Amino acid sequence: MRNRLNTSYGILGVFIFLGLWILGYTLGESFLKVKKMDRVVTVKGLAEKEVKADVVLWPIDFKVTGNELSEIYSSLERDNSRIIEFLKENGIESDEVTVSAPVIEDKMLYQYNDNVSPFRYVATQTVTVYSTKVDKIYPLTNKIGELVKENIALGSSNQYGVTTDYIYTKLNDLKPEMIEMATKNAREVAEKFAKDSNSSLGKIKSANQGQFTITNRDQHNPQIKNVRVVSTIEYYLVD
Repeated sequence: MRNRLNTSYGILGVFIFLGLWILGYTLGESFLKVKKMDRVVTVKGLAEKEVKADVVLWPIDFKVTGNELSEIYSSLERDNSRIIEFLKENGIESDEVTVSAPVIEDKMLYQYNDNVSPFRYVATQTVTVYSTKVDKIYPLTNKIGELVKENIALGSSNQYGVTTDYIYTKLNDLKPEMIEMATKNAREVAEKFAKDSNSSLGKIKSANQGQFTITNRDQHNPQIKNVRVVSTIEYYLVD
């Protein structure tokens, strides 16, 4: 009876050993597979494209001075009409032009100022052009300086709040092509890395499209834009 029990325990022990060995082997294989899948490379893919702005927002400031309000308003109307006439002469339509209300400053309110102005009032008004005629308006922003010869006191385009904005509005049309370019660039970098490390490139583990940015190509040509996106992609490496 005791011999039979010993034999049964022996057989049971063998099965337990085999079971544990198989379980250990399976877990070991799974662990190796997991470790292999953990081998990744993270790369960035760049896509850039040069485009032309398709909308321009051009504020034209001008000032008049005087000691009588009636004189001020007459001067504003005169200069305002001449600026709009100049724009029409150069191909800008009436529906592309808006005129803001004038801002009038009374110098008498600043009597504490030691600088005595010969004029009591200084008025500023803005004529704004909003147009898709970028190629026409860009050279016109320099040409308008000719109005200074007609005693129109144009404001500086460099002063705060008075800048000409060139805008690109068709980014959504570019996105698919540029994302494809960035992804292709990232894969080329990853394949080079895999080759140098004696591995093969596997599937994509994760991808981040990145943010699109639109900047001026340079400070002298704000109407020409540089569109840029950087995608971050993580690939598996396979032996």
